[in-house]
Amino acid sequence: MKFKILHTWPSPAKINLFLYVTGKRFDGYHNIQTLFQFLNYGDTLKIIPNKTGNISLFTEKKTLLNKKNSILNAAQLLKEKALLYHKRDTTNFGAKIFLKKNIPIGSGLGGASSNAATTLIVLNKLWNTKFTLQELSTFSLKIGTDVPGFIIGNTAVIQGIGDILYPIKRIKKWYLVVYPSIQILTKNMFSSPFLTHSTPKKSIKLLLNLPFSNDFENIVKKKFIKIKKLLSMLSLYAPSRMTGTGSCVFSEFNDKESAKKILSLIPKNMKSFIAKSVNISPLHNMLNKKKYIFS
Repeated sequence: MKFKILHTWPSPAKINLFLYVTGKRFDGYHNIQTLFQFLNYGDTLKIIPNKTGNISLFTEKKTLLNKKNSILNAAQLLKEKALLYHKRDTTNFGAKIFLKKNIPIGSGLGGASSNAATTLIVLNKLWNTKFTLQELSTFSLKIGTDVPGFIIGNTAVIQGIGDILYPIKRIKKWYLVVYPSIQILTKNMFSSPFLTHSTPKKSIKLLLNLPFSNDFENIVKKKFIKIKKLLSMLSLYAPSRMTGTGSCVFSEFNDKESAKKILSLIPKNMKSFIAKSVNISPLHNMLNKKKYIFS
């Protein structure tokens, strides 16, 4: 068997096919029920380990070069957990990380969470810290509640605060995704006075058989008329909804050609793309298909 040295890894986008907020916890977190669908589209991370003890991030998106970046947080968290649980001397654990950003910021496609997950999974291999995916998933909640979904790497119904996952398989579809050039902060949507926090919790079987919707969609449409008009237009041609807390919207198609026809109607000042859904994260698919030398 041939082995391959690889430094570049996918950091895929997701869409929420449905998203319901079923309650608010005493600690301030929200309980949700969502269907987490991976797309064959996203960012890429080139990760080169070294023994300097420093984590360096390089990207053309200069606004991401700050201490709050999820990639830097993930790398630092992994070092801390390796020291705490495995008593590893992590002082020389370093890496250069190059981010190619395709997923719009504040779009509801999970870019920051996906970046953190790819960083954790790959550095766990490169630094030989030997955590299981479940262990990575558990402590990744400190970075963000979407991160466990990206770490486990399956299309799944996700519940709780993002920590309870039920992997499922869905028929693959084609999605037209449109970014209306509006950044929406997740924390602002969860603190909205219009969010009821009281959608009844349902069984997974019932969730998958009822029409899909998103508790944040009406809130966002009231605030951003541009998104309301975009969804109205797309809904004329295909089932269309908003992902996450916004701002991206998507339309679902059975084939690529149908999606391409509607893509031509999207205003040129809006970023849009077509992607196929996948049941396994492109990162996990890459790891599963081939054997790699991590160096």
